[in-house]
Amino acid sequence: RPERHRPLLRTGPIARFVHGIIEYLVGAFLVASPFVLDFHDAGAKAVAIVMGIALIALAASTQGASGIVDQIGIRAHSVLDYVAAAIMVASPFLFDFTDDGKPTAMFLVLGIGYLLLSIGTKFLPDHDHDD
Repeated sequence: RPERHRPLLRTGPIARFVHGIIEYLVGAFLVASPFVLDFHDAGAKAVAIVMGIALIALAASTQGASGIVDQIGIRAHSVLDYVAAAIMVASPFLFDFTDDGKPTAMFLVLGIGYLLLSIGTKFLPDHDHDD
């Protein structure tokens, strides 16, 4: 049964497993970043930690080889990836920490990188029997 969103989920050079591993790493980096990069803004610290935990939870609960509990389907995960990327890019402006350069730059770079990762991931195999 052809659906419009399927081709997007089948293209891209990045394997789903690699995407999951990168997601765990980005989540861990976000959790550690306020301490490693010495953020001055308390809001930036909180957003980084919460966002990092959310990405780790998303990776761990998604169906597939890199997931742990297989609760979130691939299509839902793909949508949540775009939402997470948008939140990362918007965070410095939404949570008013643009005056702290380190977290602002980090969130913009990670958000754009995460968007590119999501666009470049082949979430579904070429055949329907593996969905």
